[in-house]
Amino acid sequence: MKIIPAIDLMDGQVVRLVKGDPSKKTVYSNDPIGIAKKWQSAGADMLHIVDLDATLGRGTNIQIIKKMIQELNLPVQVAGGLRDENTISETCKWATRVVIGTMAFKQKEIVLRLADALGKDKIVISVDHVGGIIVINGWQEKTKTKLIDGMNEFLKMGFSEFLLTSVSRDGTMQGPDLEILQKACSIENANVIASGGISNIDDVKQVKNANAFGVILGKALYENKISIEEAKKIA
Repeated sequence: MKIIPAIDLMDGQVVRLVKGDPSKKTVYSNDPIGIAKKWQSAGADMLHIVDLDATLGRGTNIQIIKKMIQELNLPVQVAGGLRDENTISETCKWATRVVIGTMAFKQKEIVLRLADALGKDKIVISVDHVGGIIVINGWQEKTKTKLIDGMNEFLKMGFSEFLLTSVSRDGTMQGPDLEILQKACSIENANVIASGGISNIDDVKQVKNANAFGVILGKALYENKISIEEAKKIA
């Protein structure tokens, strides 16, 4: 299982939100490159960098993210506000892979076109959910698509990489939503990265036992409730 620290950016700062709410923001650093290098040195398998300003339609941190990646030598997946073809194509030139959510559920034909051009292994489908129902647009808009149905649809289209975030657990450190995670991870050919609610090393063990491909470490990492080194021993 891959150990993947999250670096969420807002106004160039490393922050964490609670359930995606920008009014519930904690700033952890003004030095995102320093944080990225710290997690790299600790043995992270990959970084998950999120442009929260782009997600919320209030700006971009793309130049900072580009500079971060130039100074690192580990895989990086970029997420947040990737909602047009040109931006995604450009980002794929320097990021290992991109995470697509809103566009995946609103403009499937464009996502398929991008997959043909870039390779399906470059695209991670973001399946953010509340109570098993997919949410999009920075978690502000609920769809009518059930999580498992949505995943199966993309698997039929040839995609295999998924980022599964339990929105109600994100930033809460209340533990992962194991019931839904286990269902998602049991789908054949689905590589699922679990995100949301990780609070301690026992949560990492449970995510591994659910057969997740990877786990995102966020608030628990920044609050020193868990370390990359101990998570790696479990993984």
